Amino acid sequence: MNEELFTELSLQIGITGLIVYMGWIVYDLAKESKAGRYGTAVMFFALGLGVVGFMIKTILTKVLS
Repeated sequence: MNEELFTELSLQIGITGLIVYMGWIVYDLAKESKAGRYGTAVMFFALGLGVVGFMIKTILTKVLS
């Protein structure tokens, strides 16, 4: 395993872990604030948009380079 492959795998695993952790934080925040179903859905929708944006950026970077 070379350094480039290790770096790529570490980045993907680290980003995935951070996204899962942010999801847990949003869930806990929604539960603590008693946001209800609609409020929780809005919070996860906003988090989902950020994740989708990151994924689109990654795909475009791979396609255009």
